[in-house]
Amino acid sequence: MQRLLKSLITLVLLYFISIQAFSQSLYRYRFEEPWSVSASIGPTQYFGELYSLWKYNEGVQPDWNANVAVRRTMGTRTRLRADFSYYQISGQDPPADPRSNRSPRNLHFRARNLEASLIGEYHWKPVKLYNITRNFFNLYAFAGVGVSTNDPKARLDGEWKALRPLQLENNPYNKYIMVFPTGIGAKYKLNVYADLTLELNYRWTLTDYLDDISAYNVSEFYQDLIADYGTFGDGPNPDRLRLAIRNPRFLDENGRPAVQDILNNGGRIRRGSGLDERFDGYLSLNLGIEIYLSPDIWDNWIFRNRINEKRFRFW
Repeated sequence: MQRLLKSLITLVLLYFISIQAFSQSLYRYRFEEPWSVSASIGPTQYFGELYSLWKYNEGVQPDWNANVAVRRTMGTRTRLRADFSYYQISGQDPPADPRSNRSPRNLHFRARNLEASLIGEYHWKPVKLYNITRNFFNLYAFAGVGVSTNDPKARLDGEWKALRPLQLENNPYNKYIMVFPTGIGAKYKLNVYADLTLELNYRWTLTDYLDDISAYNVSEFYQDLIADYGTFGDGPNPDRLRLAIRNPRFLDENGRPAVQDILNNGGRIRRGSGLDERFDGYLSLNLGIEIYLSPDIWDNWIFRNRINEKRFRFW
C-alpha cells in the first residue's frame, strides 16, 4: 500500500512537471513582434504605347522584378511597410495585335529601374497577435506612394541607347517619377517565424514616358529630327531621327532614314498608339517569404545561446 502511494505521488509530480514544461515551451513563443522583413521575386508586365492587354489580345510579355520590404504592425488589422524593388520592363511592336496597327512602326524599348515606396496594408484578419496565434491564412489590400527611376533604352547598331537624354519628341521628362502602388496579397503561415506571401501589385504613374513614346505621330517635331540628322547622317545628333522613326517604309536600302520621303509625308508617321489611357504603368506578381524579427528567433531558430558559454553556436 505504501509503495502504491509513493508511485501515485510520483505520477502526479511527473504530470505537473510535464504541464509546466509544456506551458514554458509555449510561453517562449508568446511574443508580439511588430517588425518583419520580406523578400520576393516574380514577373513584371509593362502597359503603355507598346503593349495594351486591356484593348488588344497580345498575350503576356513578362520581364521580372525582385523586392525587399520592412514591415511594422500599426493597429489591429493595419501594417506599414517600406518597399524597395529592382524591376525590368520592356515592349515591342512585333508581335502586336493586327487591330492595333502597331507593327509598321517597328518600335521597341527596355528599362532597368529602381523603386522605393511607402505602403499601408489592411488585413482581413487581425495581425496584432502573439506570433504563435497568428492566422494560418490572411488576405490584405494595400496602397501607397513611391518614386522610381525612369531610364528607357532602345537598341541601335547593336548597342542600347539611353532615350531620355535624346528627347526624341522634343518633350523632356524626368529621370525620377512618382508611382502609386495598389493591389492585393495573401499570406500563409509556414511556422511561428515566417509566412509565405503572394502579392499582385499595379503601379500607377504620372508619366507617359516609361517607354519614351507619347505623341501619336511625329508631325510636330519631325523637322527638328531631320535638322539633327542632316542630309546623310552628318548632323549634330543623327541618332534622334534613327531612333524616332524605324518604320521600314521610311528607311532606305541601307536601313538609314529616307529624309526626302519623311519630308514628303509631312511627318504623318505614327509613333504613339492613340490609347485612351493617359499614363503608363506596370504590374508585378511576386512570391516571397516574410520573417518576423523577434528576439526569440535568434536564440531558438538561427542561433542557440548555451548557458555558461561565451559564444553562439550555429543550430
